[in-house]
Amino acid sequence: VQLQASGGGLVQAGDSLRLSCAASGRTVSRYALGWFRQAPGKEREFVAAVSWSGGNIIYADSVKGRFTISRDVAKNTVYLQTASLKPEDTAVYYCALGNWGKISRGWVDYWGKGTQVTVSS
Repeated sequence: VQLQASGGGLVQAGDSLRLSCAASGRTVSRYALGWFRQAPGKEREFVAAVSWSGGNIIYADSVKGRFTISRDVAKNTVYLQTASLKPEDTAVYYCALGNWGKISRGWVDYWGKGTQVTVSS
């Protein structure tokens, strides 16, 4: 399984970014896809996840109402639309694949390489 994330960058507070993660290999369409992030000096934390069908979604409280996760099943791609970005959102964002019900607790089967998001004040 390969997870290829893209879309990070340097933005100002209040701006938006859309992160993408393309999954390939095995039967990725039967797994949940999610996003985690890790800020300097902090542990990796859960951000959002979507079930294999796209019908179930969960967010961390810190991003609820500002971030939107979505999934294109045909393309095996998951998106994270961010809005109203804050400096505290600065982190390396990682795409992850795992079972629904476990992925939000950090039980991930596969990790992608991260993409840096930097929000300046």
